[in-house]
Amino acid sequence: MRWEDFRASTNVEDRRGMGIPGGRGGLGIGTVIILGLVGWALGIDPRLLIGGAEMVAGGRGGGQVQQQGRQGTPQDEAGRFAAAVLGNTEDVWRVVLPQQVNREYRAPKLVLFSQATRSGCGHAQSAMGPFYCPLDQTVYLDLSFFEDMQRRFRTGGDFAHAYVIAHEVGHHVENQLGILSRVQARQQEVGERERNQ
Repeated sequence: MRWEDFRASTNVEDRRGMGIPGGRGGLGIGTVIILGLVGWALGIDPRLLIGGAEMVAGGRGGGQVQQQGRQGTPQDEAGRFAAAVLGNTEDVWRVVLPQQVNREYRAPKLVLFSQATRSGCGHAQSAMGPFYCPLDQTVYLDLSFFEDMQRRFRTGGDFAHAYVIAHEVGHHVENQLGILSRVQARQQEVGERERNQ
């Protein structure tokens, strides 16, 4: 099966090429790096620390994303690919979740961005890689991550790229089932080896 055969989701917001609105209130790169290192050392998800610092700095208002991109299926090939993979996850989970746990599936939004954007969890940067924010039930993806996979890890291709998107959607399913917060809490309680298991 080819990705071109999948139904493309319209649940996509394309912010690529947009800057952070207002240009103020965000954290500097040094602060983001320091918070990332602190999070890593303490076993805390750095996105939570960065999001909290954004709130204190006034970088976001009440958890609402302050940026609006183009809604719907993107027209470029990379954007269409991401929308097709998202559409396939929607089609699968709309059947599987009710069958397995008798719950309706509510699809997440996918935000495509370049370099940086705002999320319900705070400031998002390309360096963070793809991530799911449970506060706004959105997957954030800078498509340049796929180039990084090829360059740094010598891996790529449609299957690997689709896996990345489906993995983040998996976190959304965990969130819908109420287990994401329990998993994250447990990860903070254990060492790195057990966390990876």
